[in-house]
Amino acid sequence: MKILRNIFRILVGLVFVFSGFVKGVDPLGTVYRMDDYFIAFNIPWFTSFSLVLTIMLCTLEFILGISLLFNLWIRKTVWLLVPMMMFFTILTFFDAVYNLVPDCGCFGDALKITNIQTFVKNLFLMALALLIFAWRRKYRSLLAPRWEIMLLLVTIAGYATMSLQCYRHLPLIDFMAWKVGNKVNQTETKPVTFYVTYKNKHTGEEKEYVSPNYPWNDSTWLKVWIFKSQRVIDPNKNQGLVLRVEDQYGADYTASVLNNHDYQFILVAYDLTKSGTEGFHKILPLYKKAISDGYSFICLTNSLPAVIKKFRLANGTAFDYYSSDDVVLKTMVRSNPGLILLKDGVVLAKWGFRDFPQYDEVKSRYMKK
Repeated sequence: MKILRNIFRILVGLVFVFSGFVKGVDPLGTVYRMDDYFIAFNIPWFTSFSLVLTIMLCTLEFILGISLLFNLWIRKTVWLLVPMMMFFTILTFFDAVYNLVPDCGCFGDALKITNIQTFVKNLFLMALALLIFAWRRKYRSLLAPRWEIMLLLVTIAGYATMSLQCYRHLPLIDFMAWKVGNKVNQTETKPVTFYVTYKNKHTGEEKEYVSPNYPWNDSTWLKVWIFKSQRVIDPNKNQGLVLRVEDQYGADYTASVLNNHDYQFILVAYDLTKSGTEGFHKILPLYKKAISDGYSFICLTNSLPAVIKKFRLANGTAFDYYSSDDVVLKTMVRSNPGLILLKDGVVLAKWGFRDFPQYDEVKSRYMKK
């Protein structure tokens, strides 16, 4: 039983550490998920607290994982573990039934699972948490109490510092499709495969075929075999969100931006009313020099044309603005605004507005002739 107790403890600890870490390195992505829940539950005013709640909950999740993994303060931490698991199990139950939020983000963007899979996962963890709670008095730490406290305090401070750093700049690890090095203009469509199942009228035997590789035009065969079901495997449906670049009249400029064989600067600001104007003022010298050297520089936003016009006049930004979906823009760069450098559809570099570089720095480091 001792081995079983430790296996359960370590398993739950690993899940909590992984889940807390992947959300902590991308806190803004977790904030977006939390905002989705507040909107789904019709409490949009609560989004003002999303960042604080994100840091607190993710830190708690990570600390619980560390506590379980290294057998620290088990008798005390289980009193937080069980209520936390109960809350998230109930929440994901409603998510699985009513699909309140399409992506719960329980593992951030590092690992995508469906709402039903999330609920089943939480049921399993809930069962293990209850067993750990029942066995809480049997766990013995190898460290003295003062060292346990010190280790937990250091972990809390280190994790919170890392998470805040990733929020103020860019994620320590980028799990998104637009991470540096990725090719984002892939338009090749993979073939969709159809499988059909037929059942023998006499024997009940079932056979599955890859369509159209079955005797569908054989009348003799069709007298014996009847159609039962069909399934489809579409390798394109999970390719993620697709960027579309439009002007104010709806004209599509996506290809000219993503397929640009030269260097392409993209300033991303999903909502101009929430964008830090200091970032726009800071980027103007880079914009002017890039344009002077003949490179394309555009801004993508989800703001309305009237908002764009007012913003341009107020901040003296002369670059071209184009419209895109705000959800896609949030996945491109975790900053509002943020800057992306492309060439031939490949992401060469990304910067948050606090780290916008000088043009000469970008040119010497990334723009090789």
